[in-house]
Amino acid sequence: MCGIIGIVGSPEYSVASDIYDGLLVLQHRGQDAAGIVTFDNDNLYHRRANGYVRDIFKQRHMKSLKGSVGIGHVRYPTAGSSSVAEAQPFYTNTPFGVSLAHNGNLNNTEEILASLLEYDHRRINTSSDSEALLNLLAAEIQRSLNGRPGGMDALDQEDVFRAIERTHMRAEGSYSVVSSITGWGLIAFRDPNGIRPLCMGVREVNGFQERAFASESAALMALGFELERDVMPGEAIVVRCDGSFYSRQCHPEPQHRPCIFEHVYFARPDSIIDGISVHSARLRMGALLARRIKEKNPNHGIDAVIPVPDSGCIAALELARELGVPYREGFVKNRYIGRTFIMPGQSVRKDSVRKKLNTIPSEFSGRTVLIVDDSIVRGNTSKRIVEMARDAGAKKVFFASAAPPIIHPNVYGIDMPAKNEYVAHNRTSSEVCTAIGADWMIYQELDDLVEACLGPGGNNIATFDCSCFDGIYVTGGITEDYLNKIEQSRNDKAKKSAPA
Repeated sequence: MCGIIGIVGSPEYSVASDIYDGLLVLQHRGQDAAGIVTFDNDNLYHRRANGYVRDIFKQRHMKSLKGSVGIGHVRYPTAGSSSVAEAQPFYTNTPFGVSLAHNGNLNNTEEILASLLEYDHRRINTSSDSEALLNLLAAEIQRSLNGRPGGMDALDQEDVFRAIERTHMRAEGSYSVVSSITGWGLIAFRDPNGIRPLCMGVREVNGFQERAFASESAALMALGFELERDVMPGEAIVVRCDGSFYSRQCHPEPQHRPCIFEHVYFARPDSIIDGISVHSARLRMGALLARRIKEKNPNHGIDAVIPVPDSGCIAALELARELGVPYREGFVKNRYIGRTFIMPGQSVRKDSVRKKLNTIPSEFSGRTVLIVDDSIVRGNTSKRIVEMARDAGAKKVFFASAAPPIIHPNVYGIDMPAKNEYVAHNRTSSEVCTAIGADWMIYQELDDLVEACLGPGGNNIATFDCSCFDGIYVTGGITEDYLNKIEQSRNDKAKKSAPA
């Protein structure tokens, strides 16, 4: 999971500061590395490094990032590597200087690399699927020109659309992309299933319509852009440096099947993704979970509903209202500890949980409490939280997950590990309850989660990708051999041995 942003500003405007501010809004999507690429006329400027956005870009760096067109990226590694060489955006010189920032995960990277070498005579420098995607796009742009003379002046949007049509034919998996061609313009496109989010905004400055693309609408709104719409699955959009705008559906059979885990955990609550308010979806998760509690444990005796901050708070708030039980904040979060779910390596996560949360004993003492979290993955965090509640004096500790049991690997850009590292793998809910040390627990049911995220009217989404819950991979072609291979690369042992 990563965050991407791209902006085409008015010619006299420098986009670097807006891209920086946008990346700050998207920082929750990746804390491993960040980068910005900008250009003016024919000159390219870039900065990328490991770390947080605020630490990577100092004033001297921002002054050097000139130009009215640029793209940015915050990185979250899915394969355990934290090498600065894999920080994005990536760049290739041919043709014309193409840069690319990618959110998602390709499932046929090895096949792409082999074809790039054999047919396109391109070799990449890292193991990143994003660099493979960059070179695939660049090779297809070059092929679209078909040897026509005239250099960059010969390149038009039709060439780019043809290149993206063929990119869709060769790439499998999830990819939301912002890409720039130095001195020419910006390209945004989304995979045919729309698995990863990408939206578009517009603002007018001195009569010039500036365009921006980002993983979440919150980034656009923070920069003063009006949310126009989402980039549709399979769609490509070209914005030239002069502001001219072109769009094209570049896949013959697009299906709208976005990742449901965006609404469960990753996205900010103030974002709207594919027409769905993340905040409203999480409220509905809480309401539907409360109704299941009434069915399964009508005499629950819960004295207080206490969320795990921050992503459990919204569901817990509506759950408490629906149950008629007081909502209390019993955990205090250290805001300077990153999101433990996306930290590389289990030992780092365990250490961070101990530093991340403290209890307010008066909210637990002598009470039966229901702790609400967005999901349970490995169970170590949940177990620690239950222990903290007991240490604070809770009489009984119940636990509710706003998501169903996670039992399958995610192959579309979320670092959900080897399945034998999931606490729910080969365990019943009762056995998970025992494993985390709770007195009683409940999971959200998948049908309820889908209902919560679709909301009233269904929002014209065909279905969600729920693969980490049901093992159904919307792109197809995900074999047991492939799953075994990614498990070997993503398990905690592999992360410990991965280069920093």
